[in-house]
Amino acid sequence: MRTLGWIGVLLIAAGAIVVAMGGVRYTKSRSDVDVGPLKVSAVERGVVPPIAGIAAIVVGAVLVFAGRKR
Repeated sequence: MRTLGWIGVLLIAAGAIVVAMGGVRYTKSRSDVDVGPLKVSAVERGVVPPIAGIAAIVVGAVLVFAGRKR
C-alpha cells in the first residue's frame, strides 16, 4: 500500500471516531487585544459535526482505492 493508502486509512479511522462520538468538541483560545497591562482574550467553543466524519470516511475510501498497488 502506498502513502495515499495509509493516509486514507487514517482518514477512515478518524472519521469513524467522529461519527461514533456524535461529533467532537474543541476549545480554541486566542488573545484579541493587548493594550499595555490590559489583556483581553476570547475562548471559542465548537463542534466537528458527524457529517465531517462521514466525509472523511468517503475521502479516505477514495484515497485507499487510489493508493492500491496495480
